Amino acid sequence: MIVIGECIHVIAGTVKKAIETRDKAPIQGLAKAQVDKGAHYLELNIGPQRRAGPEVMRWMVDTVREVTDSPLSLDTSNVAAMEAGLGLCQGKALVNSTDATEERLHNFMPLSAKYKTPIIALTMGKGGIPANADARLELASNVIFPSAAEWGVPVEDLFLDPLVLTVTCNQDHCQESIKAIRYFKMMNEPAPRTTCGLSNISNGAPAEVRPLLNKVFLVMMMGGGLDSAIMDPLDADLMETIRVIESRDDSTPEGELLIRLYDTYVAAEQFDTIDVDVSLPGLRDIAKTIDILQNTTVYAHSYLRV
Repeated sequence: MIVIGECIHVIAGTVKKAIETRDKAPIQGLAKAQVDKGAHYLELNIGPQRRAGPEVMRWMVDTVREVTDSPLSLDTSNVAAMEAGLGLCQGKALVNSTDATEERLHNFMPLSAKYKTPIIALTMGKGGIPANADARLELASNVIFPSAAEWGVPVEDLFLDPLVLTVTCNQDHCQESIKAIRYFKMMNEPAPRTTCGLSNISNGAPAEVRPLLNKVFLVMMMGGGLDSAIMDPLDADLMETIRVIESRDDSTPEGELLIRLYDTYVAAEQFDTIDVDVSLPGLRDIAKTIDILQNTTVYAHSYLRV
């Protein structure tokens, strides 16, 4: 699992202030902390930065490069800023992102080809995010793949993103994202890679349940074929979950349950929580979360207390 550290994001107050004042310390602290916890890429999300995009991106890349040579995921809708950053990365970067609209494909696919860097492609067109996995697959097959071929971007350099929607407002979409990941992995040989913004699943949920929603959904997505995720590597439990799945460490009841969940999704089946030992609080909460994400019980902010 490729971990793309999400913590250097202009929406965060400390990051926004650091950019405005050109204070390197907060940015470098977040960069080092994420790498120390196992991040493979560091997301640098500067937003549109319409007035000073190239200068801001160059400053961000240089600032992070002073403390780590980890590959960077550059996230901005400003094309000039994206190219300014890519020019400093010497191929150790990820373009985040294009979607399936003509304008963004025309702007960002050529940069991926020119700088020989992978690119995240969101399966979203002019009409927004499709409601089901089939429609997302259609965008990938009929729009994104042809554009990549036109510009000379190899299939293996595509990271397809099904766009995860919140369980709080779009509970029935959770399984569609997993299906889309599974479909993406079957659409070509070699297969494109896959990614998602993991924490989107729990946006709007209470802080106390967000980590659990993220963790359980990650296991399901990994079972569906997820190769990478934009996520919080400072969440120790989330990183431990990846270790448990990848090493198949079933030495604890929780580890055994998570591996069973993963294997069920590898088999493209639904997980039956009836056999989970809910006398153990940790397993009970995981089982309740599985039922929420499988849309077999209705989401409520208080679902763990019901």
